[in-house]
Amino acid sequence: MKAIAYNIKPFEKEFLAIANHKKHEITLISNNLTPDTAIFAEGKTAAIITIDDKVTANVIEKLAMAGIKYIVTRSSETGHIDKEAATQFGIKLANIPAAVLQQPLNTDNQLQETANQTIRCLDLWQLNKCVGKACVCAKGCRSMVLDDVK
Repeated sequence: MKAIAYNIKPFEKEFLAIANHKKHEITLISNNLTPDTAIFAEGKTAAIITIDDKVTANVIEKLAMAGIKYIVTRSSETGHIDKEAATQFGIKLANIPAAVLQQPLNTDNQLQETANQTIRCLDLWQLNKCVGKACVCAKGCRSMVLDDVK
């Protein structure tokens, strides 16, 4: 799957690379997702974002026009995403379940687990499966769960 990861910090690159194992073609950029940077998603299927990216209806529309079908946020929070607009444009959403982020892990382990969960979402979507507990779609698709999050 071709994906774009917005708002990537230099220290996050290694964690995503380890989790990805060269399975997905991921473009990493340090820019936040905005109406102006949504164009960078052209030709990609998935967008990887953070809580700092405000994914409004306008941004969702631009991502959909660029070809995005999936968005995963590297946080447990999803209030920064217009879920109704995502549903309108047929974009599936996922987050990193709070249970993963609240484990008593050191920072490196938590960053690696976040990267692992992010890639797991891409893996499942590539298989046309629901991402289980990470799913935050407005409609939900839990009936197709392949393997729930640990």
